[in-house]
Amino acid sequence: MYRIHKEGKATLIIMGAVLAIICLALVQFTSLPVWILSVLILLAVAFYLFLVSFFRNLKRITPVNDHDIIAPADGKVVVIEETIETEFFNAPRRQVSIFMSPANVHVNRNPISGNVEYLKYHPGKFLVAWHPKSSTENERTTVVIRNKKTDLLMRQIAGILARRIVNYLQEGTAVKQGEEFGFIKFGSRVDLFLPLSAKVTVQLNQVVRGGETVIATLSD
Repeated sequence: MYRIHKEGKATLIIMGAVLAIICLALVQFTSLPVWILSVLILLAVAFYLFLVSFFRNLKRITPVNDHDIIAPADGKVVVIEETIETEFFNAPRRQVSIFMSPANVHVNRNPISGNVEYLKYHPGKFLVAWHPKSSTENERTTVVIRNKKTDLLMRQIAGILARRIVNYLQEGTAVKQGEEFGFIKFGSRVDLFLPLSAKVTVQLNQVVRGGETVIATLSD
């Protein structure tokens, strides 16, 4: 099912009105050749359709269970490595990072069910989202979700184009696997820091779907 995300409705209304006014002004108050006017109007329409596509919110069917960690976002897996997570756990973790291009769906979804134990927004830079330092230096929001079986840290990271991170979660609240928890506008990245015991089931450069693709499985 194709829907427009609530984060995009105001943007689409404003940009639609602006583009319509510009196109009418070009037709009414310029003497440009018809072919040039046609090209400019087609470019305006194409740009608006891109915006509509960017803010799409597709229905996803999440296989809710306690054993799987689900992709929090659409995109490409760009990092799989063991690292030291220093913001919350201060311990070795398995990092899996997903890069979202402007063409991807930018809705973010809970990878597991549980309680939000930690939530913090960090202002920062706007390095390209695949830069190694973007995880610690860019504007970002960090979330830790814990349940009886596991815990993980999730980080929304703004990229060179993404200038707004939206997060709907609150500390102490319960969340359900696969439900929306946020949105990042115009290119970004989501990092997951998993327990070392989690078995990663994706590969580098694999394209994943938020709310559907299994990123890792947990042992019994």
